[in-house]
Amino acid sequence: MLTFVIIYYAFLILACCVAAYYKYRTALLLLFTLLCVSLISGLLFGAEVLVNITICVALLAAAAGLSYSFRESLIQVLPPEGAKLMRTAPLTASFGLLVIIAYVIAAVFAPLIAPFGEAEVVGGSFAPPDDVMLLGGDQLGRDLFSRLIYGARNTVGIALMTTAIAFIVGTLAGLVAAQMGGWVDQVLGRIVDTLMAIPQLIFALLLLTIVGTSVLNLTLVIALLYSPLIFRLARAVAGNIVVMDYIEAARLRGESTWYLITKEVLPNITAPLAAEFGLRFCFVFLAISALSFLGLGIQPPTADWGSMVRENATLISFGEVTPLIPAAAIALLTVAVNFVVDWMLHISSGLKE
Repeated sequence: MLTFVIIYYAFLILACCVAAYYKYRTALLLLFTLLCVSLISGLLFGAEVLVNITICVALLAAAAGLSYSFRESLIQVLPPEGAKLMRTAPLTASFGLLVIIAYVIAAVFAPLIAPFGEAEVVGGSFAPPDDVMLLGGDQLGRDLFSRLIYGARNTVGIALMTTAIAFIVGTLAGLVAAQMGGWVDQVLGRIVDTLMAIPQLIFALLLLTIVGTSVLNLTLVIALLYSPLIFRLARAVAGNIVVMDYIEAARLRGESTWYLITKEVLPNITAPLAAEFGLRFCFVFLAISALSFLGLGIQPPTADWGSMVRENATLISFGEVTPLIPAAAIALLTVAVNFVVDWMLHISSGLKE
């Protein structure tokens, strides 16, 4: 351990000197910060913590390298406009795109990737990882790796469908309210205010207890709870568009309300709505996982990351990290989507100019 500590600090000091010599200010700042954190952590918690820091830094470096390689690959295969856009993409956005694509592949090809069936019992209860079950078994002896892959299809697929329904309802209602105004705007606004006044999780638990916990009911209830938020965004951004001169000119030409909404207003608010879709997907995704953890979401034997955390929570008492794997899958997708949404907001805002 002493040899590792000496090599560790010598490497950091040498890297700081090289960065300072070549005037790489960002690299110098990062390396010097890492050196200070490592020194304080080593003094407080011992030399063993340096191994964990090394592993974390190595994972971050691997993620950065993988993201850079993925971005360069996209630049080579995309058409000129797409390649130009990807050249300006930060590594965080490339990492987010890579994670999202990996999740999509896992969801679409789950039966081909997973070694066992979604509810197939192949081992003992809480079996340890081995060559057959890569992540071990759950409380019934089902393969956790297979259920994790199928969970991508179920959890992400249902969250995406729910977000799409909420967006269709909320956007259409917001556009109608902004375009028609008057009593229609007032009635829809008061309904939305009423729904938003009720805590979402409590309201979802109440509704699911009443109507049942099927996938259809779960989708409709979550969509109902999140459509008011989308309504307010669509109403706000469309309200700035409907007062424009070209909208008034189209109205004087005798165009219908549907034409004004679909041809004049909607194309001009696509960018903020697209960014909001990504953010709202994260909230819906986390809400479904939370409800599944509480037992009112996706029901067994269907694989779901939230319910997998609950089913294997007993292992935490024995120092096992198995229940944290589906939780990490939830967190990783949430972070990845937020990285991509931040990039989209940066592009649509014009700050890149």
